[in-house]
Amino acid sequence: MTRFTQEQVDDLNLKIKTAEEALQWVSDNLHPKVAKASSFGAEDAVVMDMMLKINPEFRFFTLDTGRLPQETYDIMDVLRKKYNITIEVLFPDTKEVQDMVKEKGLNLFYESVENRKLCCEIRKVHPMNKMLSTLDGWITGLRREQTKIREDVTMFQIDHGHGGILKINPIIDWTWDQIQEHIKKYDLPYNSLLDKGYPSIGCEPCTRPIKPGEDIRAGRWWWEQGEHKECGLHIERKNED
Repeated sequence: MTRFTQEQVDDLNLKIKTAEEALQWVSDNLHPKVAKASSFGAEDAVVMDMMLKINPEFRFFTLDTGRLPQETYDIMDVLRKKYNITIEVLFPDTKEVQDMVKEKGLNLFYESVENRKLCCEIRKVHPMNKMLSTLDGWITGLRREQTKIREDVTMFQIDHGHGGILKINPIIDWTWDQIQEHIKKYDLPYNSLLDKGYPSIGCEPCTRPIKPGEDIRAGRWWWEQGEHKECGLHIERKNED
């Protein structure tokens, strides 16, 4: 397994400035032990298109939690056919889901933050961890302006929460306007929920359209108090070595 030092990562962040440069480096140095994680939002449409223009053999995977909107399944099929690609679909462990639902109910996430985090962990984090354990790096659609938690994220990072693999965030410094402009410029297929007021897309029961003036992630777990809401996939852990 390829591993990078912090010095090497710092050097990459100094030398590589654009999303295309980052993805070209990834293709040259990590493929095929690298893959793009996708929830099929606007950012994913942009990054996927960039990746396939650089390397048609790039890998993509998604987490099918069992609670996704139909529109997300629809765009997955559109992209699969348009680009002639395979999307690796990850599923949660059946017994874990059954035990959770038996004990706490189908809509446990509305009852407490702890329950919601448990549901995210079982349906998303656990299958993600299994996938990332097989890779040297993974590509995201993270952007700094999405949440305050992501303000300090860099284009290249050592992911200490997933065995020290490389985490690549090629559009980290892009704005929402840039994302929309790129989609329009290249006439990219995208999730139809974006036209219904969903700039951030997750599971169907945990995502709503945003209201005028709201933050772009206000529709995620909207019933919870506070600002720093994440599912656990992008929680950074400090290196304890």
